[in-house]
Amino acid sequence: MTSERVSPVVAGLLLAAGGGRRLGGRPKALLGHRGRPLVEHAVRVLREGGCGPVHVVLGAAADEVRARADLAGCTVSVNTEWTSGMGSSLRAGLGALAGTGADAALVLLVDQPGIGGRAVARVRAACRDRTSLVAASYGGERGHPVLFGADRWADVAAGAVGDQGARAYLRAHRDALALVECGDVAQAYDIDTPADLSHLE
Repeated sequence: MTSERVSPVVAGLLLAAGGGRRLGGRPKALLGHRGRPLVEHAVRVLREGGCGPVHVVLGAAADEVRARADLAGCTVSVNTEWTSGMGSSLRAGLGALAGTGADAALVLLVDQPGIGGRAVARVRAACRDRTSLVAASYGGERGHPVLFGADRWADVAAGAVGDQGARAYLRAHRDALALVECGDVAQAYDIDTPADLSHLE
C-alpha cells in the first residue's frame, strides 16, 4: 500500500503595516491600484498563487484599512509597533500563524504590486516540508516573496529587528536557501517614493 504525499499547507503572510513615510504619510495598504486598495490586490495575489489561509499584518491606519478594504476570509493582526520597522510585522505575523497547522509561511510585501500570482505559485511549489527555505530571485538576486518552513519561524522571528526583517537570517542560512527564478513573470520594484506611484494603475 502506497501513501500519497500530502502537499504542505502554505499560509500566505502579507506584511501591510507601513505608514508610507516617504509618500507623505500615506499608508501603503490604502494606496489605490486598479480601483481598489493595494492590500486587496496583494491578498488576491496570495490566493491566486495557491496560499491559504491568508494572514494580513496591518499597522498604520489599521482601523481605516479594515473599513475601506475587503479582507473577508483573511485573519488580520495589528502590529502596534509598526513604526519600529518591518521586523516587528514579521514577528507579529509569524506569531499569529503559530499553532494554526500551517507547514510554511510565504511572506509577501504589500508595496510590491509587480509580483503576481505566478511568482507566488513558483515559490510555493518549491516548499517540501516544515524546514523549507525558499525565495524568489530576479536575475539571480534574492527577492520576494520568501517562504519559511514552520520549523524556522522561531529563529526567523528572533532575528527580525528594525527594517531588516529576515535579511540576517537569510544571509546566515544561504546554504539552505533555494532560489526560484521569477524574473520572467514578475517585477520586484517597491512603492517607496512619490516617483514609484507611477507603477500603480
